[in-house]
Amino acid sequence: MKLLTGNDLASGDVIWWTGKGWSRHIGEAVDVGDEGDAILAREEQARRVNVAYIVDAEQTDSGPLPNHIKERIRASGPTVRTDLAINADIPIVRA
Repeated sequence: MKLLTGNDLASGDVIWWTGKGWSRHIGEAVDVGDEGDAILAREEQARRVNVAYIVDAEQTDSGPLPNHIKERIRASGPTVRTDLAINADIPIVRA
C-alpha cells in the first residue's frame, strides 16, 4: 500500500492523504496506489501541503502502518514526550 504524507503549510503538522483531503491521523489515510504522483502534483500546486511524498505501508488490524521507522515516528508524534503524541497507538518498533 502507498500513502501520501507531508506537512501542513499553516501549522507544520504531519498530515496524511485521506482521499478527500488531509488529516493529522494516519488511521484516516487511504492507499493511493498508482495515483500518488498525480495527487501530489495537484496538492502541491494548490499549496495545501509542503514537502509531500509517497511512503510504503501495510494495512493492519489497527489501520495503516508505515514500513519505515521514520514514518512511524512521524505518524505517532514526538518520541520524547508521548503525552504529546497524535497517534499514540502506532508502534514505533515492530514486534
